[in-house]
Amino acid sequence: MKHKDGKPAQSEKSSWKVPMALTVVVLCGLSFYLGGIFCSEKERYVVKDVNKAVDTPTGTATGPIQIKAVSFPECSAEYRDYTPCTDPKRWHKYGRHRLAFLERHCPPSFERQECLVPPPDGYKSPIRWPKSKNECWYRNVPYDWINKQKSNQHWLKKEGEKFLFPGGGTMFPNGVGAYVDLMQDLIPQMKDGTIRTAIDTGCGVASWGGDLLDRGILTVSLAPRDNHQAQVQFALERGIPAILGIIATQRLPFPSNSFDMAHCSRCLIPWTEFGGVYLLEVHRILRPGGFWVLSGPPVNYQRRWRGWNTTIEEQKSDYDKLQELLTSMCFKLFNKKDDIAVWQKLSDNSCYKKLDNPDSYPSKCDDGTEPDSAWYTPLRPCVVVPNPAAKKLKLDALPKWPERLHVAPERISDLRGGSAGAFKRDDDKWKARMKHYKKLLPAIGTDKIRNVMDMNTLYGGFAAAVIDDPLWVMNVVSSYAPNTLPVVYDRGLIGTLHDWCEAFSTYPRTYDLLHVDGLFSAESHRCEMKYVLLEMDRILRPLGYAIIRESSYFVDAIATMAKGTRWSCRKEETEYDVDKEKLLICQKKLWYSKQSS
Repeated sequence: MKHKDGKPAQSEKSSWKVPMALTVVVLCGLSFYLGGIFCSEKERYVVKDVNKAVDTPTGTATGPIQIKAVSFPECSAEYRDYTPCTDPKRWHKYGRHRLAFLERHCPPSFERQECLVPPPDGYKSPIRWPKSKNECWYRNVPYDWINKQKSNQHWLKKEGEKFLFPGGGTMFPNGVGAYVDLMQDLIPQMKDGTIRTAIDTGCGVASWGGDLLDRGILTVSLAPRDNHQAQVQFALERGIPAILGIIATQRLPFPSNSFDMAHCSRCLIPWTEFGGVYLLEVHRILRPGGFWVLSGPPVNYQRRWRGWNTTIEEQKSDYDKLQELLTSMCFKLFNKKDDIAVWQKLSDNSCYKKLDNPDSYPSKCDDGTEPDSAWYTPLRPCVVVPNPAAKKLKLDALPKWPERLHVAPERISDLRGGSAGAFKRDDDKWKARMKHYKKLLPAIGTDKIRNVMDMNTLYGGFAAAVIDDPLWVMNVVSSYAPNTLPVVYDRGLIGTLHDWCEAFSTYPRTYDLLHVDGLFSAESHRCEMKYVLLEMDRILRPLGYAIIRESSYFVDAIATMAKGTRWSCRKEETEYDVDKEKLLICQKKLWYSKQSS
C-alpha cells in the first residue's frame, strides 16, 4: 500500500509477530517494484484526466491510466519530408547490393525524433478530389526534378503555382488513357469486374493507378523513397493510393495470392537476375489466374532496341530468358501487342506438380516459410505454390466486383474464430458504426476526405462501409496480430502489414482521415503511446481528422497527449453508448514552422 506521496506505508504497531512483519516487508517491496514499473518517467508518462475520470474497465485493477500534459516541439524545417524508416540520410549505412539500402531501416530508439514535422513553406490544403487527380499545389510537393528531367515524357509540368499531370509516361506517349485502353483490349477481364486489385511496381507519379480508379480497379502504387522524385508523395497528394516500397531483399508487406493484376512500365527491374527472386515475389503476391503486365525492355525489342543503348541480339536474349523463367514458374503468355506483354499465372495444379522434380529451376519452396509471412521476411529464390485445396482462391472463382465485397472469402476459415457468420456480423457492425461516425464527423463522404487509413483493421469492415463514398482506404493489419489481410484482398480491398511501433512507409501529410479501433489497448505493452500519436501526426494532413475508438482505460490519456500534438479533440459516446468504450474525434491544426518565411 502507498500514500499519495508514493512512499510505502509504515507499520504503526511494533508488537506484531515476526511472520506478520515479514509479510509487510514483502508487500512494501512489491508495491515499490510495481510503482517503479508504472511510474517510471523514462518509459511512461504520469497523467491527469482530460475531462472527467473514466470508470475502470472490467477486469482491471488500477483505474484509468494517468498522463501528464505534454507539448511536443517543432522539428526543424529540414524534416518537412521526414520518412524515418526510409531516410536518405541513413542510406550510407546499408549495402548497395540489390538496392537493399532503399528498404525499411528504422532508426534505433535513441535516435527517434520526438517533435512535430512542419509543412513546407507556403503549404496549402490539398486540392480536392477529383480535381486533384490532375493537379496539385507546387508548394505542397516543391520538387522540380521530374519536371526538368522527364519534361519530354509529360509526367507532370509546372504551371504557375501548380503541378499539372497530363497523364504521360515513358511507355505511354499518347497518354495513360490510350495505354490502358490497349491493355483492356488485351485483358477483357479488366472490363467486367473480374479484376479489382492491382499493384504497380515502379509507379512514377501513379498515373496508371489513377486511370484505373475510373475503371473500378483499385491499385497500390509502389515506389521507393528517393532524394528528388518524390513519386509516392505526388501520388498521395493527387489522392491516388500509394506506398513506399521496393522489391529488393525482403518480401513486400502483402500476403500471398492477393492481387488480381501486377504491372511494371519500364521500371527496369532485372527480373531474370539473382535466381529470379523479383519475379518470384510478383508470383507470390499474384493470385492464381492473375495477370502480370510488362511494358518496356525487353518487350517489343525488335522495334525499340536502338533507343535502349543495346543490341537487338542482347535484347532478344533478355526476352528469351524472361519467357523461359516465367514458363518455369507456371506463367503462360496470355497476350501481346506493340509495347505491352501480358502473362497469366496458371491456376492448374499440374504445372506446380512438375516442381516436385529436384532438378526443377526455380525449385518449389519447402523451407517452411509461411506463404503469407511478409514483414521483414527475406526473399527466397523458390516458387510459393498456391494451396491446391483453396478452390475459390483463383481469380475466375471469385465473385466479380462489387459482389465479392460482401461475400465471405474462403480464406476466412483459415483464421481462428473465422467463419462466414463472423464475417457477416463484422460487416453489419461496421455499417452501424459508420452511420454513427458520419453523424459525429459529417466530413466523411464529402470532398474534404479522400485518403483514409484504417490503422488496425480486421476484415476491412470500415472500408466496406464507405465503399460508395469518394475516398479510398488503406487497410493496415498489425504484424503482431492474426494475419487477416488475405480476407481484405479477397473481398476486393487493399492494405498492408505494419508494426505501429515503427514509422509507416509513407511521406508526411498524406492522409485526410486516420481511424483507430483498439490499437492502443492491443499494442501499449510494446509501444509508447506518444510514438504512435507522433506518427499519426506525421502522416495526417493539416486539418485532417482522426477517429480514435478506445477503451475507457486509455481514452482520456490519449486525449491529453493529443493536445501536445496541437490537435483539437472531443470525446463522444459510441453508437452503443457504453462506458467501456469511447470515441475521440480529433482534427489536426494547420500551423507553419517558425523558420518559414
